[in-house]
Amino acid sequence: MPTITGVKFKGNNKVYYFAPGDHRPEAGEGVIVETARGTEYGTVVIPLKDVPDKNVVQPLKPVIRIANDEDKERLAKNEAKKEDALKAAAEKIKKHNLEMKLVDAEFTFDGQKVIFYFTSDGRVDFRELVRDLASHFRIRIELRQIGIREECRMLGGVAPCGRACCCSQHLPDFERVSIKMAKNQGLSLNSQKISGLCGRLMCCLSYENGHYCETAKRMPRLNSEVKTPDGTGTVINNNFLKETVKVRLPLKDKEGFEIKDYAAKDIKARSTIADQLAQEADSGDDSDII
Repeated sequence: MPTITGVKFKGNNKVYYFAPGDHRPEAGEGVIVETARGTEYGTVVIPLKDVPDKNVVQPLKPVIRIANDEDKERLAKNEAKKEDALKAAAEKIKKHNLEMKLVDAEFTFDGQKVIFYFTSDGRVDFRELVRDLASHFRIRIELRQIGIREECRMLGGVAPCGRACCCSQHLPDFERVSIKMAKNQGLSLNSQKISGLCGRLMCCLSYENGHYCETAKRMPRLNSEVKTPDGTGTVINNNFLKETVKVRLPLKDKEGFEIKDYAAKDIKARSTIADQLAQEADSGDDSDII
């Protein structure tokens, strides 16, 4: 099994594997590594570790060295130049009258290139802008268009739950999220209640979706008739976490009804919530939003 060191880079939650060589970096230390876009500064999150061959894409790029004071000073200088770079770029964008929103700027560790991230509703012809920026900065320029979710990841913020946005806090990749996941969990389909800061469906809808899909196979439809140990009644509520069903039962010897809770396994139903969701999907009543 190969020995790896796990490294994260600024603005990215994904962990990348590198060959440590003779170096023995500790968690939290900075390292200089060789990447596809050149030499970069990263932070160690996994010290030396043996991993199966199937988890590694060979050949692993090497850890060049553990970051020294000079490396940390260069990183700080690159970060300090970002604000001026954003200001200059914003002025150039306005000058060329381009429909694009500047989000962030990043200098590569060697200082030979600056990457500007932007969003736009459509394609942007920024060839003249690149030439203008290259003349201003005297280094290589890259303009990279990103989506609204990537913008939220870069800028960060507090989600409706009161915690930092998952995309900027810990998610290594964006997963597919759909309206069906909200339906599976019985959530309101009000877009304001199930959308994140980016305006798209919240990433966390996918976290418990597997549990709800599996439990839905055992839970009866709302307002359907079910057989309970105490007779036939009507389902008025389902608790997916406790896997219990609230049933309205008619009183046997007088008018009126009573409400009782039963374990889902103790009742018999003709149709489950999973059946209902499948019918809705077959009828086309299930649009995906990513």
